[in-house]
Amino acid sequence: MTSMPTRFRRPLVERAINAALLTLGAALLAAVTTTAHHSITAKFDDTKPATVRGIVTLVDWTNPHAHIYVNVRDAKGGVANWAVELESPLDLKASGWNETTLRPGDGITVQGISARNGSRQVWARSVVVTATGREVFTVNHQPPALPLSPRPTPKFADGSPRLGATPGASGYWAYPSATALVEDGVKVEMSPYGQLKNVADASKVAPMQPWALALYQNRQRRFLQDDPTYINCKPPGGPRQFQQPFGVQFVEDKERQRIFELIGGGNHNYRILYMDGRGFKGQVGGDDDNPLYYGRADAKWDGQTLVVETRGFNEDFWFTNGGLPHTDQLQLTERFTRADFDTLRYEVTVTDPAAYTRPWKASWTLRWVGGEELPVYFCQDNRP
Repeated sequence: MTSMPTRFRRPLVERAINAALLTLGAALLAAVTTTAHHSITAKFDDTKPATVRGIVTLVDWTNPHAHIYVNVRDAKGGVANWAVELESPLDLKASGWNETTLRPGDGITVQGISARNGSRQVWARSVVVTATGREVFTVNHQPPALPLSPRPTPKFADGSPRLGATPGASGYWAYPSATALVEDGVKVEMSPYGQLKNVADASKVAPMQPWALALYQNRQRRFLQDDPTYINCKPPGGPRQFQQPFGVQFVEDKERQRIFELIGGGNHNYRILYMDGRGFKGQVGGDDDNPLYYGRADAKWDGQTLVVETRGFNEDFWFTNGGLPHTDQLQLTERFTRADFDTLRYEVTVTDPAAYTRPWKASWTLRWVGGEELPVYFCQDNRP
């Protein structure tokens, strides 16, 4: 059986989610976010500052990033149209902006960085309205404030922790403390997108086989330009789903012994954590044979920790920000522990003998965003 493209699976996804939501009485709406979904330096050169002054012709409020189109007059009086790239509309909206913040005819000055390919594009670090001097489209990436004292972990009647919201409430997990996969105990400098400050540190990140190290170094030297999520909106499978700015939401279906994990940063995709002892089998007539972006998960409780074993990945995606390689032999052991109401500890053990010399582990935490629903994010158009 061949893997069905994500865009054709959406009706199946919606039916499955709707069934779980009817059972649990939940709903899916839009909410706040944090940062860009792929490396800015894949497209823009942070060593080449740029200033653009001109008149707005269009504000394109489209994922994954909004754009302002600006007519710029050169020294000879000629006019050329420039594209100014911004954060996601979700980030911008959460910070109080919208598609009418700027209108055609407004004069602006943009400070940013130039496109690597020399085209008339810039990434905006600041946008100032000429007439008022007001800076617009700034983004606040601050997580919600923690309570003064830790709140207890919410639980079901059987004593198992709730990974999702309590009845009548809403919320999801976001603001990961790490946004790229690095073996626990290893210290290397990298950007939030997994771009190493020094490619010479590549061998420290994880115990890679020689071919995997060479591929990882090549991806790094190319500034992560080959990221399938960046190029083709491929889903963020593996640990990458817990490194995304738009978070994850758990919908727990106790009656059917499964947990839906809804993924805010992956075209609103989802995975199912089965807890009925079926092993690494998916839905009959669905994903039971073909390799998947999110694999097939077998989950069980180990005390207060949910342990999820996942197999059956394809090789069409990057399983972490930064581009660490994997093969179809990838196996993940994930451990989810809700340490308190507002903290989720995530630990993953990576086993892939074709790409790594031994199993290795990484861990981080996510923060609870209460009173909000998971952001509705669709990767609509990745511009060159």
